Amino acid sequence: MITNVIGYAAAVMGTLIMFPQLIKTIRTKSAKDVSMGMLIVFLANCFLWTTYGILIKDGPVAISNSLVFIILVIEIVLKIKYRK
Repeated sequence: MITNVIGYAAAVMGTLIMFPQLIKTIRTKSAKDVSMGMLIVFLANCFLWTTYGILIKDGPVAISNSLVFIILVIEIVLKIKYRK
């Protein structure tokens, strides 16, 4: 039971990692201080973790990383959109 609680707590925290940056980008309409390289590497990382979570049938790993993947895709689109 405690293992599941820790897993889901980590999933929630992991999902929230990029959320503040996404909100800031939307509010300021600028992503100039966000590294595209970091976003791409983090996106690949989330894709791999999502795949791993699915393969081992681990819900918290698969769900949290797929949500972060979506947030990262949105951040990348905004970075491109707000490029000057």
